[in-house]
Amino acid sequence: MSNEERIARAEEILEYHFRDPDLLLTSLTHASCADSRIRSNERLEFLGDAVLGLIVCDILYREYRNWLEGELTKLKSVVVSRRVCARVADQIGLSELLILGEGLHGEQRLPMSLRAAVYEAVIGALYLDGGFEAARRFVLRTLEEQIERWAVSDNRENYKSALQQFVQRYLLTTPRYEALDEKGPDHSKCFEVCVVVNHERFPSAWGPSKKAAEQEAARRALEILQARHRRQADESEARELHDAR
Repeated sequence: MSNEERIARAEEILEYHFRDPDLLLTSLTHASCADSRIRSNERLEFLGDAVLGLIVCDILYREYRNWLEGELTKLKSVVVSRRVCARVADQIGLSELLILGEGLHGEQRLPMSLRAAVYEAVIGALYLDGGFEAARRFVLRTLEEQIERWAVSDNRENYKSALQQFVQRYLLTTPRYEALDEKGPDHSKCFEVCVVVNHERFPSAWGPSKKAAEQEAARRALEILQARHRRQADESEARELHDAR
């Protein structure tokens, strides 16, 4: 496929005509095929990740007016996850437009991180070429179904259970909870609790009951541990891709 054909197909998918088609081409170029990493889609992915997060937060804030901050955070983390972004990139045909180095050609299925990255990179390109509204229209069109799906299926997850499953699976231990403080009169107390995993203490949380405080503390610890796990997986995958080049 020529670059001109690739750009034309991408514009069809995005339902947007670029004033700077080179920007779109860069968003489709993986580091394994670029002259240098600075010419790959990595910088656009960085920008697109932030733009995507803002757009999704804006949508959730306006549409789910009765949801608490922790619930909105959970839904957002699912919607902008690598798994969902990769799935959407596959569904709309973006994944097949990726420009890859020889070491990745012939792969039956590209790594999830690459497929998610191209979705975020084109959002960054849309933002630079057409502004926030152009990016927002694309995100809304391609992610609205995912947002509704996960909002309906969301059961306000038991974060303590989710944290315990994660810690037992990846760290081979069990989290424990420490009561740090309590304030207020007997009829209206607030409690402060933190999570401890392998002697590491995570950010504490307050709640109107010990149970509520433990749930929020578990959510905060889980968010940190999942981000750390994703970062380690990315570094491992980057080393594998580097070796394949």
